[in-house]
Amino acid sequence: MNFGGVAALSGVSFDVRKGEMLAVIGPNGAGKTSILNCINGFYRPQKGEMVFEDQNIYHLPPHQIARIGIGRTFQNIELFTGLSVLDNLMAARHLHLKRGAFAGAIYFGPARREEIRHREVVEDIIDLLEMEPYRKKVVGLLPYGVRKRVELGRALALEPKLLLLDEPMAGMNLEEKEDMARFIIDIHELKNIPIVLVEHDMEVVMDIAERLVVLDFGKKIAEGNPDEIRQNPLVIRAYLGEEESDNNQ
Repeated sequence: MNFGGVAALSGVSFDVRKGEMLAVIGPNGAGKTSILNCINGFYRPQKGEMVFEDQNIYHLPPHQIARIGIGRTFQNIELFTGLSVLDNLMAARHLHLKRGAFAGAIYFGPARREEIRHREVVEDIIDLLEMEPYRKKVVGLLPYGVRKRVELGRALALEPKLLLLDEPMAGMNLEEKEDMARFIIDIHELKNIPIVLVEHDMEVVMDIAERLVVLDFGKKIAEGNPDEIRQNPLVIRAYLGEEESDNNQ
């Protein structure tokens, strides 16, 4: 993936296993968000392929990638700030709507039963993420940490088969980070959804991720479990700089 003469991603390859929590880490500008943007169709790489459940999704637009089961949160919150928490989560259910606009306008019979089913899914997510006090409040008036939780809930409302989380704890205080880490672990354990996590808080990443992919200047420099990554000299050098790493040795 190139931007002009800058290679944002070059020769990066990895897989995500069923039920796995995979973290993608690296210094600022390493290409972490670019990876997620490629996977969910926001960017279209100039070369390579991406395969999801035996289907090459390389050329699919974002809405089709969401439809086949890839959900996403964003580093910068992307919500309908004038709507309530409940309405934001219901908006994500549109991919699963089977009744047309005419049936919805009448709102009897099948259309009404369908909305009830979607509301049950959304209410389960509100319970899971402990958002009951905020369910009818306007999102734009909520604290930052709660809005990040709403965005996570909206991604879950898609019923994803793969969940991409782009710095879900960025800008949070310690208590909010602990809550978000707990919610991510709960989602992973209760729903068994494979998760790709991009996060700068290394303490959190090392605690919850089963495997890590490390990027530096758009290239993969390491892959392994947390213990292997901690001891990898290329990773140490990427984070500390060559001079600092050599001095520490």
